[in-house]
Amino acid sequence: MPWMRRPSSRMKYPLLLLASLFLMPASRAESFYARFDARRSEVQWPIHELNPVLPRDWSHHQFLTLELRSSTEQRFELRLHTTQGQRSVRLVPFPNVWVRVSVPLAYFQHLNHEGFDLASLANKPTPGCLINIHGDQGPITDVVGLGVSMPEPVGHPSLELRAVRLENQNPGNAVLTSSPLVDEFGQWQQAEWQGKTKTLDDLKRAWNEESKALRPVTFHFDAFGGFSNTTAKATGFFRVEQIKGRWWFIDPAGHWFFSTGCDGFSCSQPTYTGERNGVFALLPPNTGPFISFYTGNLIRRFGQNYKTSWIDLTFRRMEAWGFNTLGNWSDSLLCQTGRKPYVLMLDGWGMEDSPYLGLPDVFAKNFAARVDAAAAQQCDPHKNDPWLLGYFIANEPPWPGHELEITTAILQGPPSATRHELESALAGHDTPERRMEFVNCCIERFLDIINAAVRRHDPHHLNLGLRFGSRAPEAMLRAARGFDVFSLNSYAAEVDRDRLNAAYRITGKPVLIGEFHFGTPGRGMSAGLVQCADQRQRGVAYRHYVESAAAAPMVVGAHWFEWIDQPNTGRPDGENYNIGFIDVTDRPYPELVEAAATTHARLLGLHSGTLRPLHQRARTR
Repeated sequence: MPWMRRPSSRMKYPLLLLASLFLMPASRAESFYARFDARRSEVQWPIHELNPVLPRDWSHHQFLTLELRSSTEQRFELRLHTTQGQRSVRLVPFPNVWVRVSVPLAYFQHLNHEGFDLASLANKPTPGCLINIHGDQGPITDVVGLGVSMPEPVGHPSLELRAVRLENQNPGNAVLTSSPLVDEFGQWQQAEWQGKTKTLDDLKRAWNEESKALRPVTFHFDAFGGFSNTTAKATGFFRVEQIKGRWWFIDPAGHWFFSTGCDGFSCSQPTYTGERNGVFALLPPNTGPFISFYTGNLIRRFGQNYKTSWIDLTFRRMEAWGFNTLGNWSDSLLCQTGRKPYVLMLDGWGMEDSPYLGLPDVFAKNFAARVDAAAAQQCDPHKNDPWLLGYFIANEPPWPGHELEITTAILQGPPSATRHELESALAGHDTPERRMEFVNCCIERFLDIINAAVRRHDPHHLNLGLRFGSRAPEAMLRAARGFDVFSLNSYAAEVDRDRLNAAYRITGKPVLIGEFHFGTPGRGMSAGLVQCADQRQRGVAYRHYVESAAAAPMVVGAHWFEWIDQPNTGRPDGENYNIGFIDVTDRPYPELVEAAATTHARLLGLHSGTLRPLHQRARTR
């Protein structure tokens, strides 16, 4: 990979002789154990204990390779302790099975530049383990120890390591087992839990019971999902208005609207089959390099022509549970029905192929024309649709805090108009401050051109912004004033009010929370970005988060990520989070559903200020 550090050409001959020793694997019989509980969240070993031939200077090697077995689905940090500080990455291995993981040492040393948003920069999948680049980075020239840390361990989980070594060639990542780990329904075969599907007859009974129990609940919604007992000016499209000091969406019929939705309403959750021989007991039909057990279970439920029935069931669930919005990345079949409001993510601005952490060559002569063409293609078909809530123009750009890395990538990259502008701006006055000013200028230009193009091709619908995934500095917030709504993704036990207040103070725009979630380790899946102790606590966490968000005067909605659990063997980028309202067998989590419906029935009062939010934090372990 181009960003990885290569061995120094000045390496001395004795070190080359020793390299062959360093590449020798440790004995598989020699294992190192770590057990975690509330009092002990990290275990460390001196490197010579793990492998007596490991050097202290790791900078001349490419990979840290080890075999590990974890008793839990919980993520943990793999830490290098050096005399200059700690370096770390996160690992999420398959539970209760040996896996081989080869971690590029570049991940410990500097920011990865291959990607255009936070997920693509951080998530690096392997056959049996997700590597997540998230932690402290720096030199690895004097490594003294290796540690494993598990924040907030549930129960008393343990890790076992063996065969720790350095490599200059990737030996390959692998699942070291010969027995299936995933059953025919897509469930983790080695785990048990209440309600786990054993037979197709069991599953059919559960589906029938849910279908009979689903009943529309009165949330006092109009056809668009706004509160029918409220009144504002109707324009035939969604808009925003501040009423008595509180911001609201106003639906096309002129009713106050607070957006409750899920991202990823979909009939598919694919996972990769490559390099996973023997992992799956039975693959679903229409197999290929990517498969979806969820889709296979829908076929079992509704037959080959399952989509019409799935659409109807999805809307029945939304109406029973109080969701009024199809969130980001939802299936276009749902969005085109004219039954629920939806949002759209726009793209085509050049972020995906940018070598500058997703920042395009904004000074290129054809940039404005490229943006205009992309906006026309995507906005023109929807500009008269009253069900469209609005457009997101990007997702979680990784720019905040990485302005200097962006300028370095521009200067070291191929000739471009943006590089020429940067070199001119720095001529005779190259300082970190000047570099940051230049990046902020690029972002402002990027947003101004896109916002104008979207408004030109669709003057009716809301611009919902960038969905910032990290805290944006003030200069970037000022550049976001051209949005109608400022969107952010906020993963925490509760809404970050300081972040909300800063965004509102600078932009003056209402705020939509584009993503949040809570998960729990189990069923072969990890907990996601915010952990709860169990399924009941996920419901507690949902109520606490959404009610505190609804109580904020500037918030106009909150969207959960995501509708269906991720596959236990990971989606294409490796994430395998237990974060769904629906599991892989198309069965809802009743504790989460009940909590959401209870809170959704209180939203009008919460956002009007007549009800007080629930203040009860969920247990994390």
